[in-house]
Amino acid sequence: MNGAASFWLTRMIFQRGMALVYLIAFLTALNQFRPLLGEHGLLPAAAFIKEVPFFESPSIFYAFPQDTAFSVAAWMGVLLSCFAMAGFSERYGLWGSVSVWTVLWVLYLSFVNVGQVFYGFGWESILLEAGFYTIFLGPANVPPPKIMIWILRWLLFRIMFGAGLIKLRGDPCWRDFTCLDYHYETQPMPNPLSWYFHWGPAWTHHAGVAFNHLAELIAPFGYFVTGIMATVAGFVTLLFQGLIMASGNLSWLNFLTIILTIPTFEDKWLAAVLPLHPPAFISPSASLQMASYGIAILVGLLSIRPIGNMLSPDQVMNTNYNPLHLVGTYGAFGSITRTRYEIVVEGTEESTLTSSTVWREYEFKGKPGDPSRHPPQIAPYHLRLDWLLWFAAMSGYQQHPWFVPFMIKLLQGDPDILSLLKANPFPEKPPHFIRAELYEYHFTTPDERKKTGRWWKRQWAGDYFPAVSLENRN
Repeated sequence: MNGAASFWLTRMIFQRGMALVYLIAFLTALNQFRPLLGEHGLLPAAAFIKEVPFFESPSIFYAFPQDTAFSVAAWMGVLLSCFAMAGFSERYGLWGSVSVWTVLWVLYLSFVNVGQVFYGFGWESILLEAGFYTIFLGPANVPPPKIMIWILRWLLFRIMFGAGLIKLRGDPCWRDFTCLDYHYETQPMPNPLSWYFHWGPAWTHHAGVAFNHLAELIAPFGYFVTGIMATVAGFVTLLFQGLIMASGNLSWLNFLTIILTIPTFEDKWLAAVLPLHPPAFISPSASLQMASYGIAILVGLLSIRPIGNMLSPDQVMNTNYNPLHLVGTYGAFGSITRTRYEIVVEGTEESTLTSSTVWREYEFKGKPGDPSRHPPQIAPYHLRLDWLLWFAAMSGYQQHPWFVPFMIKLLQGDPDILSLLKANPFPEKPPHFIRAELYEYHFTTPDERKKTGRWWKRQWAGDYFPAVSLENRN
């Protein structure tokens, strides 16, 4: 790394990428927070705020637990994300940059900390941790503190190496190279290419697991080597995350991880792709340098528990050790499901149930439903309800306190909840009865798809939620 300004282009690209991820996150909040967590949502944030002390889960919504505040905060996040993505936040000096990135972080922290299970995904904490460090990268006219580049590399290391360790210690299919025989079919939300990945030659599945181990267990150590080694390690990670994005819908996890590879590239490598001239720098900011050293000390102290977790044979995934979501421990897919189950929600207008009752199925935006429907491309957008339905299919509805309110909202024809679905099969009036059935899903074989045009085949696996109406609700 040569010269104080050797990461100015790195910083510029990274900041734009972070702004884009924030934009996606705030758009998700704008569209989904009120139906899921608003005043009349499935798990109202206001009820959570009454039960949990502020210092256990700090959020600006403790002062304003209303739908209006949720919408205003989401719109502020959208506008500030666009402002940062256009580079305006970096044109008005140190305090302009710090202010924009701090507000973005505080706003999103506020959503996550009252979001309960709907915001309980590991990539929420990764975004918050990365977003916090972005505050201290500085504006365009100040050399970026190199120590912040190293802190971002340390975050990327924990994401990747933690994921690699949890796999080795978890499901044996990662050790016998067979996990990808199942994963493309059983992952939370397949995308348009998942079917093709699933039916690829067996050697591609086994090679994919081998590449997974290379990218997660070996390449991360290269992040801390100066020069070309860090670039190679970053490129391996970028390629690996790109392949995952191509094969499934994992929200913005892979896209954000790709953004986090940018600090592994020095300007001289990025300039080959984006040949820009460096700006005229003013003297390095003493306050920014001091702040970056303070952050480094904080990160060092907070890293003790994540390091202990990575070294422990009882390693856990996606755990926060403080309510600010700083220096957590991460990991994904320590175990792989072998069989895909889906909850199919159905309603009927009939007031009396018989063996000949006609049921109509609700179709969701992302998760599999109609076997003839092509799996959609959703990522890097995040469909929170669809994701939780994937988890819900693994256990009874009693384990998921949002599920009964969800069914009640459908019986009521709640427009906010219906906005989260692909289509409403009862456009004129809500159904009289509603139920949920459990089905086992498998990708059709190439021959089956050629004959039927279907992407999925499914078999009834049992009742999930009994048929109920508002009249017999307890």
